[in-house]
Amino acid sequence: MAHYTLVMGNKNYSSWSMRPWLVLRHFGIAFSEQLIPLFEPGYDAAIRAVSPSGKVPLLVDGDLQVWDSLAICEYLAERHPGLWPRDPAARAIARSVSAEMHSSFLALRMNFQCNIRRRTPRAPTPEVQADINRIVALWTDCRARFGDDGPYLFGAFSIADAMYAPVCFRFQTWGVQLSGAAGVYMATMLATPALQDLARDAIAEPYRIGKYESD
Repeated sequence: MAHYTLVMGNKNYSSWSMRPWLVLRHFGIAFSEQLIPLFEPGYDAAIRAVSPSGKVPLLVDGDLQVWDSLAICEYLAERHPGLWPRDPAARAIARSVSAEMHSSFLALRMNFQCNIRRRTPRAPTPEVQADINRIVALWTDCRARFGDDGPYLFGAFSIADAMYAPVCFRFQTWGVQLSGAAGVYMATMLATPALQDLARDAIAEPYRIGKYESD
């Protein structure tokens, strides 16, 4: 029986749920899913019945409840070594870029919503382009400084990659074309088995949120 339960929203839309799901799946950590479809009748009450914050994701470990994507990932890292880079300097930068993803890029999130199934090329606004430029700079810098031992931001896959996985899906959905190291990294991420597993599940979901399906 799985040790953890991850309470999460739709795989197609819930970018915050996606992050700990990918960490658990990529690193082979046993868990079960409790999916609460967002914006379906009664969804808000269903989430509040199990989550102290009234939001997803939520990790349940016995009597312990851990909420917020980054807090869940940090809790998992304390219990399962290898989720952050081993080198202290790389680990500090990995935490920094993860925290920046957690707190920033509002224009990108508001205008290029997470919808893994959708393919709708869209010209970015100046605000969205500024977010894209910052993300490309982060990816390029991490790959140049820390990527010698593998194809991910810090060589091996880490929590930092899971934090940016929804961005890769958003770029794919809205037709953001990248070149250079950032483009190679995005292609690597989208070909990663855990991301492909999640994309297959997302495409198969029967749920549709109207505001994410039309302009």
